[in-house]
Amino acid sequence: MAREFAGKTVVVTGAAGGLGRALSLRFAAAGARIVALDRDATVLQGLTFPEGAAAARIACDVSNEADCLRAMAEARQIFGGVDVLINNAGITHRSAFSSTDPAVIRRVMEVNFFGALHCTHAALEDLIARQGMVIAISSVAGFAPLIARTGYAASKHALHGFFDSLRTEVEPLGVKVLLVCPSFIQTGIEKHALDGNGKPAQHPQAIVGTRATPEAMAELIFQAASRGRRLLLPDRVSRLSWWVSRLAPWLYERLMTRKLGKEMRGGK
Repeated sequence: MAREFAGKTVVVTGAAGGLGRALSLRFAAAGARIVALDRDATVLQGLTFPEGAAAARIACDVSNEADCLRAMAEARQIFGGVDVLINNAGITHRSAFSSTDPAVIRRVMEVNFFGALHCTHAALEDLIARQGMVIAISSVAGFAPLIARTGYAASKHALHGFFDSLRTEVEPLGVKVLLVCPSFIQTGIEKHALDGNGKPAQHPQAIVGTRATPEAMAELIFQAASRGRRLLLPDRVSRLSWWVSRLAPWLYERLMTRKLGKEMRGGK
């Protein structure tokens, strides 16, 4: 049976823009009560919902554990508990490891991995009590190498190890865990990518295939969640990457480097 989200409380991190905004609106359209979390309180207040939708906007830096505990406590106070947690907040960098300050990789890990860990830990009691669901927005970089993004790939690989292991603990208690691994989406993450020195990257991002719209991706994620899926490879590039990286890793590395290797040269 398909899982229904009407009347359920859905927490979305990184909700102020891009995929987070689209996910918030899609679950709201299904009748869910939305708790939108984002570090940027000003942009978050600009997130509008259809008339009659139940929604709360809470400023939260997911890399700060105390912030996550406070945000989940507020969500509990407003709506009574958390049924679905969507760990969507994330940042990236575009720089060869040899020219990357380790502090940049640490920052990426703090947001992408520890942010998801903090929020999940803060919501876990509710999720178990309500037999809820955790959705983690990963990437092709969560299961395959990605040149010039060692820190980003490390953070996404860590998500897989964490959530695949967590599933073994909580699925017997009725909690579902879904990992989502898209390739490229039309979001703001690439505009805010860090260079190796921690400043905004100036060179353009190289991509493979085409970018999906946030709305199209949100629909695929919603449908996968409703069916209780464990893993979503939502596009052709992600599905090909999954199989080629496993069956012929040397070929995957060669093709990926050929397509994206310009990132090593600062986009030149």
